[in-house]
Amino acid sequence: MKIIDSHPKLAREGWFYVVLTLFSALLTTWVFSFSVGVFFWIIAVFVLQFFRDPYREIPQEEGVIVSPADGKVIFTGIVDDPYLDRQAFKISVFMNVFSVHSNRATTASTVKKIWYKPGLFVNADLDKASEQNERNAVWLQTNDGKDIVSVQVAGLIARRILCYVKEGDKLQRGERYGFIRFGSRVDLFLPTDFRPIVALGDNVSAGSDILGHIN
Repeated sequence: MKIIDSHPKLAREGWFYVVLTLFSALLTTWVFSFSVGVFFWIIAVFVLQFFRDPYREIPQEEGVIVSPADGKVIFTGIVDDPYLDRQAFKISVFMNVFSVHSNRATTASTVKKIWYKPGLFVNADLDKASEQNERNAVWLQTNDGKDIVSVQVAGLIARRILCYVKEGDKLQRGERYGFIRFGSRVDLFLPTDFRPIVALGDNVSAGSDILGHIN
C-alpha cells in the first residue's frame, strides 16, 4: 500500500523568490519590452522549477527505507560513521540544480539529536564534501531502536541548509524535514545489515523510491 502525501506543489521556501522574480519579469517587460524582459522570465522559470515540490506516493511496507532526496546515487558501502562512532552502511544521493530539493524522513522515527557543522562549499559530488562542507546531521531512531543518521550537505552553489525538526520530534516515513537550496547531497548512515536494492548511478525520488530494507 502507498499513501499519497498532501502538500502544495511549490515549496514554502520558494514563495518569496518566485514572487520577486515574477514581479521583476513583469515590471521589466512592462517598462521596456518582452525582448528586454526575457532574461528575467528565464530566471523566473528556473526559480519555479527549482522550488517545485510535487506530491509523492509513500510506500508503507514494513522495514523499507525510502530516499531522503531526489537525485543520483553516488556512493554505497560500509564506512565509519563519524556521528555515532560505529560501522555503518552509507548511501549518498547527489542533487543537482534541477532536482527537487525537499528532504524527507527515510522511515518512521524519532529525532534523537542534531549536529550542525560549518564548513566549505566544494562540489557536493566529491567524496571530500561529506567531511569538509557545511552540513547538518539528524540522528533518527526507529520504533524498534535502529539508528539512522541523515546528513544534509551543502554544495558548490548551495549556501543554505534548512532543517525544520528538533530533538524529540516524531516523523513519519516520507515526511519533509528539511530543504537545501541550489544543489547538494544527502548522506545516509544505516545499520550494517541494511540490504540495498539501488546501485551507483541510479536516480531516485525522495519519499517514494525505496533504497533498501532494514532488518
